Amino acid sequence: MARSMTAFARQELVKDWGVLTLELRSVNHRYLDISLRIPEEFRSVEPKLRERIAEKLARGKVEVGLRFTRNESSNGDILIDEELVQQIANASRTVDHILYNPEAVSSLDILRWPGVIKTAKLDSNELTKSVLELLDETLKDMLQGREREGEKLAELIQQRCSAIRDVISEVKKRLPEIMQLWREKLLKRIQDASVEVDENRLEQELVIIAQKTDVDEELDRLETHIAEVERVLKSEKPIGRRLDFLMQELNREANTLGSKSIDTETTKASVDLKVLIEQMREQIQNIE
Repeated sequence: MARSMTAFARQELVKDWGVLTLELRSVNHRYLDISLRIPEEFRSVEPKLRERIAEKLARGKVEVGLRFTRNESSNGDILIDEELVQQIANASRTVDHILYNPEAVSSLDILRWPGVIKTAKLDSNELTKSVLELLDETLKDMLQGREREGEKLAELIQQRCSAIRDVISEVKKRLPEIMQLWREKLLKRIQDASVEVDENRLEQELVIIAQKTDVDEELDRLETHIAEVERVLKSEKPIGRRLDFLMQELNREANTLGSKSIDTETTKASVDLKVLIEQMREQIQNIE
């Protein structure tokens, strides 16, 4: 099954202690390249995130964005750092002795001081479990998107495969006619030149030229490669690299067909094949 490397997925997990939002973006890449942007409190789970992603994806540049919005109201009672408050109060009295016109420091001023109101610690195990659950759901969504787009890419490639088969069929159909026309054209030139030729020698030369310009083998290999492309498209494993290799082989045979051509139609067929192969190659660059 063809899977695209381009996809986007976003999932959100709401808990009593806050909201986790995870976004996954992926584009085509030769290998699997994972880039993470996560809050500091989740750094310990980073290796597990990379491991989970690598289990599901084989190729692509993947950007992971995790956001955490804490729900302060879920913590219950407000926790005060009494030791810090005492330090602030002592410092305030010291400053009062220095100033000519000291102003009283209100309790609200102290509460606004960084660190006075303590944030309750969250259970790290629960956080890790929640993040991994969210990642699994987001990966599932991304894979479905990659598969949907992969199906469309596979259809486009299949259309090109059918078009290549049509070109091959036309060339095969015209080969006997091409050889006969070429033979007649050569004999006419000899007659016009009023040159006496040894018939046996002429036939030998014609056979040699026919062998040099024979493209049956190239056409057969083209058909074999196309059949392999269609087979690979049905595979459940990552297929992008295999398809890319097959495009190189197809292009090689199309070039050989053009170099052996002794007819404008065959030359045109070679060009048409290379255009179709290039169109497939462009689509394959985005397949995992």
